[in-house]
Amino acid sequence: MVAATQAARALSAFARKAGRGIHRFDMIREGDHVLIGVSGGKDSLALCAALVERKRWVQVNYALSAAFIDWRQYPAAPEALEALRVFLDGLGIPLRIIPAHIHPPGYRKAFSCYICSRNRKRILFDEAKRLGAAKVALGHHLDDVVETTMLNLFFRGEFSTMMPVQSFFGGQLSIIRPLCEVEERDVERLARRYPLPVMAGSCPRKHLNQRILMKEILRSLSRESRQVRQNIYRAAWNINADYLPRAVGDGAATPDLPPPG
Repeated sequence: MVAATQAARALSAFARKAGRGIHRFDMIREGDHVLIGVSGGKDSLALCAALVERKRWVQVNYALSAAFIDWRQYPAAPEALEALRVFLDGLGIPLRIIPAHIHPPGYRKAFSCYICSRNRKRILFDEAKRLGAAKVALGHHLDDVVETTMLNLFFRGEFSTMMPVQSFFGGQLSIIRPLCEVEERDVERLARRYPLPVMAGSCPRKHLNQRILMKEILRSLSRESRQVRQNIYRAAWNINADYLPRAVGDGAATPDLPPPG
């Protein structure tokens, strides 16, 4: 009984944190049908629980569905899929498990995290269209947003980030990230107190990708300032245009520098 009460309180607190980002970016409106992309990890499972919990105390009526993409090359264990189905049934979220090949049709290049992500989105978009859902919710949290910002800066040489809301096909479909203002440590805290059926990761590159390096850098920087993650996250909305060029060769936006020496 005590454990159940603690789990309920933990979920309520978590859902309210998620609600800040949902409200700030106007992610979910009356009558929306939201398809949740479920990976089996703690983030997407926490997202499912939070969106159901939130329906208890907001005056917005919305429908939820979930899809799990089961890569044929790295299939999930049957018992894990059954635990996932039981969990979502308990939340009242219908689940569809979609077997698929990890490489898109006709693809001949080397496998990469980008290709996997892009193929997953394509399948989720097709499922959303089949359901008539205009929004696809993904479990990316604040740390994911920050790491993406750093990856784009370090490895792509551009200022860009992971958008809380991103429209596709002329606004017919949107990806939303309701956990965009929730830190990973909050998800981990919920996972310790609330029964999430987290699957063992089957990604072949889970110990080799560049995000692990970004996490280590952030962990090191956080020893200097606890606000590092929040500062990087907020930077996308805190642009100092006076210190950014408007175009290549544009000197108007170049700041005045002190003379050398």
